[in-house]
Amino acid sequence: MIATGTILIVDDNPTNLELLLKNFDQIGFKVLVAKDGFGALKRLQYAKPDLILLDIMMPGMNGIEVCRRLKTDKATQDIPIIFMSALDDITNKIKGFEAGAVDYITKPFQQEEVVARITTHLTLRLLQRHLQTQNEELTRLNNELAERNQELDAFAHTVAHDLKNPVGMIINFAELIAGEVKLPEDTHRQLGLIARAARKMNNIVNELLLMAGMRRTEVEQYPLNMARIVGEARQRLSYMIEEREAELILPADWPVAVGHAPWVEEVWANYLSNGLKYGGQPPRLHLGATAGSDGMVRFWVRDNGPGLSPEQQTRLFVEFTRLNQIKTEGHGLGLSIARRIVEKLGGQVGVESEGIPGQGCTFFFTLPQAPNALHNQ
Repeated sequence: MIATGTILIVDDNPTNLELLLKNFDQIGFKVLVAKDGFGALKRLQYAKPDLILLDIMMPGMNGIEVCRRLKTDKATQDIPIIFMSALDDITNKIKGFEAGAVDYITKPFQQEEVVARITTHLTLRLLQRHLQTQNEELTRLNNELAERNQELDAFAHTVAHDLKNPVGMIINFAELIAGEVKLPEDTHRQLGLIARAARKMNNIVNELLLMAGMRRTEVEQYPLNMARIVGEARQRLSYMIEEREAELILPADWPVAVGHAPWVEEVWANYLSNGLKYGGQPPRLHLGATAGSDGMVRFWVRDNGPGLSPEQQTRLFVEFTRLNQIKTEGHGLGLSIARRIVEKLGGQVGVESEGIPGQGCTFFFTLPQAPNALHNQ
């Protein structure tokens, strides 16, 4: 299929014009004509052809100068120009390409060659316009998406601020009443459920905010005091550790990795929370780390739970995946958030399990090792 379009022919030779007009009319091209360079510039003030067929040698203003002027004008600089030149006119052909021409055809004309070259450049012009339109639409959509994301982030922070204070009060009052007032056992149990539900709500709000922040934030990375970070994560989960009578076994020291402390604390909190919920009864969690020869530090949590099948392992780090149907405080976001954090910090997450009851799972994540790093305690 031959591409169609509007062609401006600029030539002072009536014989050339007649031949080209006859051929183009048969093919279906729409043709505009200018008999010299000044006429071409005047035409282009109100007409925008898809391609210009321009003779080099013309009186008054030659084709090279016409081409230069068109390529310095924003309104015409993208229109492809094909020069017409004599077979042995090498010097002017070179000047034509330097001025901005995309191709040339030689005199005397060969109809098949002329049509082939024009069709090729019209097709390229059409594809270029289509690509430009798509890029403009993509830019518009990206700008619209960025604006919507800003609105969503602002809304999320507003909602979080409005929720966190009352949720915190619910937790504090429930714990205060349970600890200070002598109440029936059933009432104590109900207060525990209230506090647990409020903590779950608070965790969901925090993790959704963290997900929003990871999408738009580039954070500074620095050597981490992993002992302190793990300690903060343990403190956050102290109520779960106490309720489940869990045992946590920590190393004497930690290899130093590079990362962002608040984010890495969230990874540890999710891994520990996961082990406390789905580990053995009572949970027994081993924490550790090893520095690899690849410049990465591998951190891990090993539990004493029932283990995971290969199929379960493939779904673990996907949003809203639950390890099993046991009723716990989990909501299916934690491990997916851990994956996003670690990947943004340049590491990877994973799980190892033979699926044998009692042998548990090892959840791990990697981070870049700090240069000239020592261990911290």
